[in-house]
Amino acid sequence: MGKAALRILGFEVKGLAAVGLWLARRRHGVPPGATAVTYAKEQYFTMSLMMFAMVVEAVVVDLLLVAMSAPAGVRYAVLVLDVYGLLFGLALVAACVTRPHVVTADEVRIRYGAYLDVRVPRHLIASVHTSRSYHERAMIAVADGRLTVAVASTANVTIRLTEPITFERPLGAVAEAHTIRFFADRPEILVTALRAEDAVRP
Repeated sequence: MGKAALRILGFEVKGLAAVGLWLARRRHGVPPGATAVTYAKEQYFTMSLMMFAMVVEAVVVDLLLVAMSAPAGVRYAVLVLDVYGLLFGLALVAACVTRPHVVTADEVRIRYGAYLDVRVPRHLIASVHTSRSYHERAMIAVADGRLTVAVASTANVTIRLTEPITFERPLGAVAEAHTIRFFADRPEILVTALRAEDAVRP
């Protein structure tokens, strides 16, 4: 099995674990005293519609298979695929909810579900500010030394670094970035946390 396939399998395992964390109302990687900043609310409506459509599709397809007198094995195989799709959607939402961005005294973790986790040392941050963009083309993109992590095609926080950092892209490729743009439900909380801690740091 290739590295990319192993990483995809790992995403699915982490997503399933996230469902358990979500049900238990716990979060991953948020130590005591840290500031957690969510980013999933913008996609709730879209994901809810998608999952509702998948449920309707599963029912309609099953009714069609019954009307066509399809063998039970075919119906069960289609049902398994439909259930897997629903579970995948639920795992994606759960992973985003339970893995928020995190600000600690030493670093900022910028995350997107189980797919991306970029650790930015605090001492490398030159500036942080809100800057909203509504037309991001990809969920995770790297171009010209800039990492963009968008939600619903939107990014609203920009962090500029004094020197580039290296990080792993979702499928394992290593990249560098000196600017990071990403989305937060309440960007002012993240910006305030960074600036307040910088103000009291010796």
